[in-house]
Amino acid sequence: MLRFLTAGESHGKALIGILEGMPSGLKIDVSLIDRELKRRQGGYGRGERMKIEEDHAKILSGLRHDLTIGSPISVTIDNKDFSIDKLPDLKNVRPGHADLSGVLKYGFKDARSVLERASARETAMRVAIGALCKTFLAELKIQILSHVVMIGGVESHTSSLRFDEILKNLAKSKLNCADHASEKLMIEEIDNAKEKKDTLGGIFEVISEGVPAGLGSYVQYDRRLDARLASAIVSIPAVKAVEIGNAIGSTKKMGSKIHDEIFYSKGRGIYRKTNNAGGIEGGVSNGEDIIVRGYMKPISTLMKGLNTLDITTMEPAKAATERSDICAVPAAGIISEAMVAFVIGNALLEKFGGDSISEIKRNYEAYVEALKI
Repeated sequence: MLRFLTAGESHGKALIGILEGMPSGLKIDVSLIDRELKRRQGGYGRGERMKIEEDHAKILSGLRHDLTIGSPISVTIDNKDFSIDKLPDLKNVRPGHADLSGVLKYGFKDARSVLERASARETAMRVAIGALCKTFLAELKIQILSHVVMIGGVESHTSSLRFDEILKNLAKSKLNCADHASEKLMIEEIDNAKEKKDTLGGIFEVISEGVPAGLGSYVQYDRRLDARLASAIVSIPAVKAVEIGNAIGSTKKMGSKIHDEIFYSKGRGIYRKTNNAGGIEGGVSNGEDIIVRGYMKPISTLMKGLNTLDITTMEPAKAATERSDICAVPAAGIISEAMVAFVIGNALLEKFGGDSISEIKRNYEAYVEALKI
């Protein structure tokens, strides 16, 4: 079983993560973790913080000679902007943030102590943890990518593209969008929002290729793979909804037009011509690509504050402004890759067991061979 915890504040000394349950014998390349961290910091529309931090992961435990040894893996990422005790109190709470609810819950006199932990800065550590999980998945030939589907009112047109085509197109993207014509319009939307001191949300999609049938279970609510994925994605700051496959589109169609018919051929085995279910049926992976979409609201910190209250005087005020992004949809996709990698990695360990990567691979390969008809 995989599990992880993170610690650290946005402007604290460092972010800390502990990942437990990773099998032994897995070779870890820290440069791959740093590459994922750099991807999170990219994307058009990011704020000034991304120019300050150059995230680098340091692994403090759980490795010997760059190989996992089965014990918990601890990771740190230093914050260059370490200024938590010098920052002013925040009294004018911001609509859309955790500011007010956090103050009411924990009894603070100002919201600075809330936003320091509620900040999306914490997700840098999730990406580092996800990179370790991706390394594990790669041993079983499972790949994960994300791409932007919509920003503001501009939607990309990538539904007909295969996994490898999307991956190739992303190599030349500034916005993690595989449709370059739409990307230009998205950039214009972001520039327009910046000029108006406003923010934008959108939709991102995460695709997992090579996931075998049989992960998850329908026997209990908390073992359903789609439920676990949905929980993981919604846990990302500003993500308010999740879609598995073509869930939203299917609500407008008859069942005969949406359910994925099943076919068989000797050379190919069991297959589908469509994947509206997004690779999951009854809470269990069915062997098709797993497709998850996240719906991200616009960033809550605006450069022109909305109406709010000063929580000291309870008088009307304009919300505080903090350094922030204009649009973080591409970054949310990268973070979601990490969360999906963690969920699928955990489901694989549940299914195939084992304490070493060699044992897991033997179990996995025997299972995949048994599925062949």
